[in-house]
Amino acid sequence: MCDENLRKAARVVLLDPADRVLLIHGLEPEDPSTTWWFTPGGGLEPGESWEQAARRELAEETGVTDIELGPLLWRRVCSFPFDGRRWDQDECYYLARTRQPAVWTGGETDLERRSVTGLRWWTCEELLATRETVYPTKLAGLLRTLLDEGPPRTPVLLETERA
Repeated sequence: MCDENLRKAARVVLLDPADRVLLIHGLEPEDPSTTWWFTPGGGLEPGESWEQAARRELAEETGVTDIELGPLLWRRVCSFPFDGRRWDQDECYYLARTRQPAVWTGGETDLERRSVTGLRWWTCEELLATRETVYPTKLAGLLRTLLDEGPPRTPVLLETERA
């Protein structure tokens, strides 16, 4: 999965004390009726480790800095159209826990300011019941397994997703 042509993105499965997961609500800037929910995170900066990127992105997007960063849970490759271009990513999903409230910070970039509308804590049951689009697409089941069984011994390779 270490294709150098792929953008490397660290993502965070952030859980609160009630085991709710924090998701960001995004939209396509060219078509605001196209919306989805996704985990906090983003691309690695030069010289940055996956874990450093996970912490930095979480702080930038949610203001949450008081976390226990846990193990690498999942990896996936995905490809999707967004803001007039195709994004091809190698993603690592880290478990983190916090007691700190999260607030949409308004974004660090113009693209984030144009494409993110806010944050929400979700229970596993709410994710299982929603008809809204959530990425990764099997997050509800993955979260249920995580809460029932704990983190996997080795990172789980998720199916490649292409939109």
